[in-house]
Amino acid sequence: MIHSENPFLPGPEDRDPVRRFRGRLAAGVTIVTSGSDQRRTGLTVSSLLVVEGEPPIALVVAGPTTDLWEITAGTGRFIVHVCRLGQQRLADVFAGLAPSPGGVFASVETTDSPWGPVLGALPDRLYCSFAAREEVGWSGLIRGIVDRVEISDLTDPLVHFRSVYHRLAERV
Repeated sequence: MIHSENPFLPGPEDRDPVRRFRGRLAAGVTIVTSGSDQRRTGLTVSSLLVVEGEPPIALVVAGPTTDLWEITAGTGRFIVHVCRLGQQRLADVFAGLAPSPGGVFASVETTDSPWGPVLGALPDRLYCSFAAREEVGWSGLIRGIVDRVEISDLTDPLVHFRSVYHRLAERV
């Protein structure tokens, strides 16, 4: 029998209230890449903060057991790519939620750079130098100094809210 609901999802009374609160915060969907050759990685990230200043910084929340955690520290660089509406499948591939025969990079055009793999389909990017990482709670915080910014005419970013992708509504 195929279930219409996730049979492994705990009931509301058994779910972590902090995780439930975080799920109520709409977040832009990004893919963070790092590394080169056989040692490259990418991960879909919605927990991200970009802070203006001198220097500007990017704070990325990623699990300390992920390849991203290790490779960003090892290479000293990473790229944050903003996903657009229509790129849900790509976001799911890099989140490990959808299959990608040949690996996560097989389904997207990439170019190598000193900061890591550049995803051609995602033209809005921050190129960052790794500054520090720290385990925080059950996750980890990767801090990068923004070296370079590339922006396009993005009008429809991919947004994540309560475990579902959404389109931004018109201004109210």
